[in-house]
Amino acid sequence: MRPLEFGWYLPTNGDTTSYAAGHDTVPPGTPMFDRVVAAAEAAGFEYMLVPVAVPCWEAWVTTAFMAGRSQRIRMLVAARPGYINPVMLAKMVTTFDQLTGGRIAVNLIAGQSEAETTADGIRYGKEDRYALMAEEVGILKALWTASGPIDHAGAFHTLRGARILPPPFQAPHPRFYLGGGSREAWEISAAHADVHLFWGDTPEGIAAQIAEIRAIAARHGRAEALGFGMRLQIICRETEAEALAAAKELVRDVSPERTAALRANVANSVANQRVQALARDHGDWIAPALWTGLTRARQGAGIAVVGDPSQCAAALQRFIDVGCHSFCLSGYLHDEEATRFARWVRPILAARNAARMPAAA
Repeated sequence: MRPLEFGWYLPTNGDTTSYAAGHDTVPPGTPMFDRVVAAAEAAGFEYMLVPVAVPCWEAWVTTAFMAGRSQRIRMLVAARPGYINPVMLAKMVTTFDQLTGGRIAVNLIAGQSEAETTADGIRYGKEDRYALMAEEVGILKALWTASGPIDHAGAFHTLRGARILPPPFQAPHPRFYLGGGSREAWEISAAHADVHLFWGDTPEGIAAQIAEIRAIAARHGRAEALGFGMRLQIICRETEAEALAAAKELVRDVSPERTAALRANVANSVANQRVQALARDHGDWIAPALWTGLTRARQGAGIAVVGDPSQCAAALQRFIDVGCHSFCLSGYLHDEEATRFARWVRPILAARNAARMPAAA
């Protein structure tokens, strides 16, 4: 079985304890980023997800800057089809990899919002973006593993004698993560990813999806190469009542208009549709300690683990038991929640999974 790994999240659009309009937020910038990254490293998180979206600060610059201000944590940064020439991207990744001693992983993202990708000047629709992603990942891998220049003739790119320096620090190259609920996303994970991240579901639902994606991976000879994980929020407090109060505060006074707008913004995203369907079909709780309330206030990973330390650990353990090994978590405020996870939840999981969890640094 794979070792368990835990990642945290850098909120480059700011931090908050309430999504209500007009509520005070912690502004993005070096002071807040330093606190979150330092707390995540102290908590023993192995990697840090740096987001890409219109409200977020630019991910590659932020990632490089914070890598220089941290010691151990690996940065998980997005590669989006059509945004960066794949030869340049390959060189960016290996330069980062060499300068940090292997502290980078690549997060494959096709884009949640058609409006945002169009505004960014990306002319491809969703299906073409996934096709472009598959081609570009193939180019990255070829450049990273070739012993000399490569040629490539594809639907989107033509290369003649392409090569990059430096070579990767990690062998054979940095790992790929992908989170998505569409069949196109599953196909790319099956063919290329090291970790497929789900955005939240019941443990039974995740078990069924793992089986389906693993069967696709088997057709590529990768049934054992692909791992699985969860992208979840976590709201842990000493008591269940305190956790519920903090959860409710996050979405208190969030207007129906805001909820409708965010749902419209990601209407073409299968993973977002699935999260919203869970909220409609199950109400606030899809399983013990798995809360859907954040789907009213944020797109993407809107399922939260909510409860006291034993309840939060039990919810995560159920995903471990069905085959997940990677957990990309976030919580509010992000520096404080990282510390709570390390103090209260991680020790419980370590006791239950001693052979699979490294000791926190």
